[in-house]
Amino acid sequence: MIRPRSTAGAGSLVMYASQALDLPDCHSYTAITMVPYKFSLFPVLILAGSIAFLAVGCSGKKVHYPEDHERYLRIDRAVEALRLAYVREDSSDLAALMMPVDQLERLKEEAKGDFETFSTITLDFATERIMIDGDNIDVFVHWQGLWKKDGEDSGLRQRGHSKLQWVGTQSILLRGIQGDSPFGVQARQATTDPTRSSKKK
Repeated sequence: MIRPRSTAGAGSLVMYASQALDLPDCHSYTAITMVPYKFSLFPVLILAGSIAFLAVGCSGKKVHYPEDHERYLRIDRAVEALRLAYVREDSSDLAALMMPVDQLERLKEEAKGDFETFSTITLDFATERIMIDGDNIDVFVHWQGLWKKDGEDSGLRQRGHSKLQWVGTQSILLRGIQGDSPFGVQARQATTDPTRSSKKK
């Protein structure tokens, strides 16, 4: 004989379990859908491109006009060679840098007078600007120097501004000087010596 199941006992069992576990009375829930955050790659690509552009631009500076650059270097070397020949009191090296023109012939004679008068010559050049017109080159320099006759001499200090006129592209030669010449100090000193004064009648 089949006995009918008692539903009252099952219901009380469910209610007891619910009270024991303190479960909510509702029997339905809503699942929360987790949507992943989408990170934009556009700013990253822009930043990476900028860094790459700067890296390529700064990796090496190329000389756009190498021939002009080399010529400027030759001019700079010629100016320095002129200065060194004078402070070393080397007449032959000084003459090798000059064209055979009357003005420079006088300048070479005045430089020889400096070599004979002063035992030590110190001369510094500071190039202010360079102007090039074809084969002609003008180098504007500020110079200052000290000329001493011997070790006990306090020396004669002079300074000035000169325009060194050069010519050439491969071989740079001096063709003239305008302004305050750093050469011929002994000759200028002889004409402007303050101890020499004209007698008043």
